Amino acid sequence: MTTKKTDPNLVATINSLKAETRASGVGIWRDIALRLEKAKVNWAEVNLSKLERYASEGDIVVVPGKVLGSGALNKKLTVAAYGFSESAKNKIEAAGGRNLTIIDLAKEMPQGTGVKIMR
Repeated sequence: MTTKKTDPNLVATINSLKAETRASGVGIWRDIALRLEKAKVNWAEVNLSKLERYASEGDIVVVPGKVLGSGALNKKLTVAAYGFSESAKNKIEAAGGRNLTIIDLAKEMPQGTGVKIMR
């Protein structure tokens, strides 16, 4: 089910993820695109405390939604999301990690090997 989206960045992200799936044959990018097609009220909102609890050092994590800065992060993670709060960005970088857009991660890792989806 496709819903009408008015945010051009969101539409571009969804279309790029679906194109990546067609090009690489990897289903993870389509899965994320379908999650982003849902109403924003149903998107994942993940706090850093959840990343700290469930991710391991060096993990690559995708959040099909927004990463929020509540909690501490003491692990070096690569985190890709549609959006980040400023405090989340700062804390991820302070822990030695990276924040990326989902599209950037899809371009870096088209096969999606080892990528975890956090919701």
